[in-house]
Amino acid sequence: MSHSELPQLTQFRLEPQDNGLVHLVFDCPDRSMNVFSNKAIHELGAIAEWLHASSVRGLLVRSGKASGFCAGADLTELGTAYDMIVAAKPADRFDIAFNHFFPLSHALRRLETAGVPIAAAIGGVALGGGCELALAAHYRVLADTSAAILGLPECQVGLLPGAGGTQRMPRLVGVELGLEVLLQGRTLEGDAAIAAGAVNTLVRPGEEIEAAERWLLSGESRATQPWDQPDHQPMPHAAYAPAIAQHRTRELRRMLGHEPAPLAILDCVELGLMQPMDGAIRAEMSVFARLIARPEPRNMIRALFLGKQAYDKAARQGAVPQAVEAEAKTFGGLIADALTKESRLRLALPGSDGGEPVQERLGLQIWLLDQPDLLAALEPARAYAASLVNEMPEAELLQLDHLVIRQGHLPAYLGGVSGLARLGTAA
Repeated sequence: MSHSELPQLTQFRLEPQDNGLVHLVFDCPDRSMNVFSNKAIHELGAIAEWLHASSVRGLLVRSGKASGFCAGADLTELGTAYDMIVAAKPADRFDIAFNHFFPLSHALRRLETAGVPIAAAIGGVALGGGCELALAAHYRVLADTSAAILGLPECQVGLLPGAGGTQRMPRLVGVELGLEVLLQGRTLEGDAAIAAGAVNTLVRPGEEIEAAERWLLSGESRATQPWDQPDHQPMPHAAYAPAIAQHRTRELRRMLGHEPAPLAILDCVELGLMQPMDGAIRAEMSVFARLIARPEPRNMIRALFLGKQAYDKAARQGAVPQAVEAEAKTFGGLIADALTKESRLRLALPGSDGGEPVQERLGLQIWLLDQPDLLAALEPARAYAASLVNEMPEAELLQLDHLVIRQGHLPAYLGGVSGLARLGTAA
């Protein structure tokens, strides 16, 4: 395909080079950092189809911003998608979620199977979807600086990497390290990223593009991923089942399943590694489509990301409204009163050695919300939360949702004041 037939883009640029290569430049307008908005996702899909029909020598993926490679998903748009999904009939939600979110995974798969060698030049943060984009390249060059990191932190906001991250990362770095990245938020940089197998080359900052071009123009460049080699065989389930079981036991003991994302990630890895990549990414999206319809991700995104951004910005400016601080104190008092009254918050769990039960779990704030006595004890706090939702300006409520989590009054998966207000409702 001639360069005149390049797709029309706003979030990316395709820049043909004199040496036969094309630079794919991720550069979201009017943003300080690249993120995968719906528009960017669909543009990447168009780019992948263009690449399949092109005759370019190689594709170099890089950022047009000094701030980093890509920070991941547009979480504001993700919240809108959640509202769309839960507004639908229950029988329709899986299909709506799958079809809405699968295009990024599909675009990355189409990129890596286009028959054109792809190199990623990573000079800054590559997190979430940005990391998944890098992993879909056939070769990764990383700047040797603490500012350039790879990571998949979705679990920390109640989600999982739904664009192949649960599949490519453990295939590249091994199951155990892959689970650390997926479940514990571990990031990879510098020599550790090289040793793990997450990147191929480490260079001085500013030399990533040159090194990526050098590989693309060499006779060593390849256009096939390790998992697409003709002799590749998926991993036998028995080879990684013990690791999955160990992490599942740990996660169940830690939060009793109240945070569903870690368990969903383990499902993705377990179901996916035994399959070829085309089946694996669909298994991953099947799990993602179920997870995204649950309230916990919505709650955690609001309190731990959107609320944190709003609160921290106001705090840096010394402009946190007095009402936010005052209501957090009042609300915290109501929660403390409920905890004092309700003994069911002290859970009996088997001891780590299989001996006497562990009685004290109050510090971890694992709440048995199906217990009538607990719900009754929480009712004054819930009613107060509902009044705040109705009366406070949204900007202040968003900050308050984060602050009550930060101060330890509520577990993050309940989503702060707004989440508690919804207890017992269909929302």
